[in-house]
Amino acid sequence: MTETDGRLSSRGDRHLAARREIVEAAWRLARERGLAGWALRDLASAVGMRAPSLYVYFDSKNALYDAMFADGYAALLELAGRTDAVMVERGAAPVEVLRAAAAMFFEFCVDDPARMQLLFLRTIPGFEPSESAYALAQQAFEQMARVMTTAGLRAPEHVDLWTALVTGLATQQISNDPGGDRWRRLLDPAVDMFVAAHLPPAAQDGPG
Repeated sequence: MTETDGRLSSRGDRHLAARREIVEAAWRLARERGLAGWALRDLASAVGMRAPSLYVYFDSKNALYDAMFADGYAALLELAGRTDAVMVERGAAPVEVLRAAAAMFFEFCVDDPARMQLLFLRTIPGFEPSESAYALAQQAFEQMARVMTTAGLRAPEHVDLWTALVTGLATQQISNDPGGDRWRRLLDPAVDMFVAAHLPPAAQDGPG
C-alpha cells in the first residue's frame, strides 16, 4: 500500500466512524424524544458538530432515517441468526422453534420502541427506505419465512398471520403496559394456538 493509499484508507475509515457516531446519536435522540422529536441541529450538537457539517455525511434527515433503518434490520438479522443457530444445535421441535422465534422478535421490538416504529410502522411521513436498506428488510422477512417453512408452515397466509400475531402483541405491550409483561405472558399461548390451528399434529413435535 502506498502512502497515498494509506491516507485515503484512513480518511475513509474516519468518514465511516463519523457516520456510525452520527447514527448512534440519532438513535439516542429518537429514544429520548421520539423519532420525529428532534432536528438536525440537535443531532449536530450531540456529536459536537455544526449543523451544516452533517451534510458531509447525510444529505437529508431522510437519508439519516435510511441509515437507521438499515442499522435496525442488520441488528435483527444478527439476532435472528443467533437464535436459529441455537435451535438447530438443540435439534428443537417445531413448536419450540416457533416459540423461540416469537420471543426473539417480541423482545427485539419492546426493547427499543423507537426502532420498532421505524422498522415496522409508517411513522415518518414521506420516508421510504432506499433499495439497499429495504433489501435488508427483505432478508429478514425471508429468514423468518424459512424458519416457518422448516417448521412445516409453508402457506403465504401463515407468514402473514404470524407477523400480525407477534407484531400485534409487541405493539400492545409497548402501548399499554410499557415495562410490564401483560402481553409478553400471552406470547407462548398465542404461539400454541397458532400451531394448533395451522400445523398438523404429526409435525408439531418432530421435524417439519
